[in-house]
Amino acid sequence: MSILDNKDDLKELVETLNFKEKVERSKQLIREAYGRYGDSLVVANSLGKDSVAVWDLAKKVNPKIRGFIVTTRFKPAETIKFMKEEVARYPELKVYQNDSVIPDKLYETDPDKCCDILKVEPVKRSIEEMHVKCWVTGLRCTEGRTRTDFKEVEERDKGLIKLNPILIWKEREVWQYLALYRVPVNPLYGEGYRSLGCAPCTKITNDDNERAGRWIGTSKCGGECGIHTRPLKK
Repeated sequence: MSILDNKDDLKELVETLNFKEKVERSKQLIREAYGRYGDSLVVANSLGKDSVAVWDLAKKVNPKIRGFIVTTRFKPAETIKFMKEEVARYPELKVYQNDSVIPDKLYETDPDKCCDILKVEPVKRSIEEMHVKCWVTGLRCTEGRTRTDFKEVEERDKGLIKLNPILIWKEREVWQYLALYRVPVNPLYGEGYRSLGCAPCTKITNDDNERAGRWIGTSKCGGECGIHTRPLKK
């Protein structure tokens, strides 16, 4: 049976597989998915630690694998600089952005709508323009309260497979991989951030929840921007 069709208990895998076994499992998931979907498999790279780990894994599987980055007008300067460095290193990373006019401080008055416009819409466009049948993410089920019901292989939109190859990794294992393979990371992590997003909606916290610093003071606190919960097929 293909690993893409597995029904394994994810909670058990999180605790029983060692680091090396998780890395090999992740590469096997990407390898089989690329064998099945070819150039219609594309990596979503958010420029966060999990995404750059998945991007590195994908490039180890096949250097021809493409990716896309969604950026916004509110990204920190450090993230923009890191994005430009990554695109210069990997021209096969295509950048998408929505420059539509939006109300001032929409991220405070209606953060869901702000994310829909600035993040979800460009993801929809990237999937359509790049003819994506399988998109690869850096989701992890150990990352926060909103990310516990995902699977390694999903079809939340008909005709669009979502592959989450590091779903069972723990935070320390991501950092272990990045250090071991000397993968460049966003410099904001060096300042104490654990989860990165737009500047107005991302803070440094002491909370045990990895995503607690996202959208503090709003209904989205510690939640999702929408790309993993909204329909993406137009």
